[in-house]
Amino acid sequence: MPGIPPLTAQKVPAQGATTAAVKLAARVVVDRAAPDLVALSHRLHAHPELGFEEERACGWLGEVLEAHGFTVRTGVCELPTALVAERGSGPLVIGICAEYDALPGIGHACGHNVIASAAVTAALALGAVADDLGITVRLLGTPAEENGGGKVLMLERGAFSGVHAAMMVHPAPRERLDPLCLARAQLSIRYDGRAAHASACPEDGLNAADALTVAQVALGLLRQHMTPDQRVHGITTTGGQVPNVIPELTEAAYYVRAATLPALTDLEARVRECFEAGAVATRTKLTIGSTSPAYSHFQHDPHLLAAYERNALALGRTFPPVGPADDRQAGSTDMANVSLAIPSIQPLVSIGSGAAGLHQAEFAQYAARPEADRALLEGGLAMAWTAIDMASDSRARERLLSG
Repeated sequence: MPGIPPLTAQKVPAQGATTAAVKLAARVVVDRAAPDLVALSHRLHAHPELGFEEERACGWLGEVLEAHGFTVRTGVCELPTALVAERGSGPLVIGICAEYDALPGIGHACGHNVIASAAVTAALALGAVADDLGITVRLLGTPAEENGGGKVLMLERGAFSGVHAAMMVHPAPRERLDPLCLARAQLSIRYDGRAAHASACPEDGLNAADALTVAQVALGLLRQHMTPDQRVHGITTTGGQVPNVIPELTEAAYYVRAATLPALTDLEARVRECFEAGAVATRTKLTIGSTSPAYSHFQHDPHLLAAYERNALALGRTFPPVGPADDRQAGSTDMANVSLAIPSIQPLVSIGSGAAGLHQAEFAQYAARPEADRALLEGGLAMAWTAIDMASDSRARERLLSG
């Protein structure tokens, strides 16, 4: 494929003859499947679907996995667009996570097409050598990472039961092993007031839009007392219809983020008080709900990270020094909840987007270019080689099996 260096040009990390042979076999699988894997990424990119609506994406992943000998189940955990695919029967279970939801308006501006295809890359490579390694490969198709917490729901409902290690890679402007991930709460805000003619009898109205304005002022003042790793941001989704009717209903969606779950609990309490202030000031009724399970902070497994770094370097990936600006660029992910339950990693793979960052339309364009294609193949193979290392080293294997 033009623009994608052949993986066969890269070296297999120096190890014992058996492990090296298994890694070579895994690499051959990726080499042969590369056109289909890139085509899958481009197909996902061209047909973005929102969270819990990823019907085509789920089906396309299932088709590729079934063609390579995986047993595929869709609609698992009472989630129509979730899937679990397995190959192998060994006692060590390696989980590979795939995301495939997109963002409204800007499509795959988080590069989930790359995530899904990299996960399939790793799964195919491992599935072909699963019996040699004594492992079971479990690919988990996890819906609604952006807005809904599919992994949290699947974790709670048993899809990760028996998994000893979980992995995924995420596209980004820069390569990084252990990106900072903040805990996140997702709130729905509703103020109910009373409509009235804004000119003839404004005294009869209870202004729900004013309630949100008061809350936003309170949040702005709260930011003076927040730590650098805390965030509050949101949008108004309903705020009146015409200027001459006092709004009787205002709705908003807000995210609250902090470094850890305990810190998130404290900050969320203060944020809720800001919204309560809006209701008190305007005598409107406030309703606050949660539109997603809380996302936790991420606990990167150092052993998996070290193995991934070694394998990624062998494939020609590079890791630039991490500076203060990198830690300011922190998001949140439901993979973090998995990391608190199971040894997990989520390294970043560069797709060469330069100044175009996540959740920008320009980033979505880079997610289907040759450097993104290379990233999904090399990131997927690096995950596969990492799993091979864990399965082949007796101490690493025992550590994972013993939990």
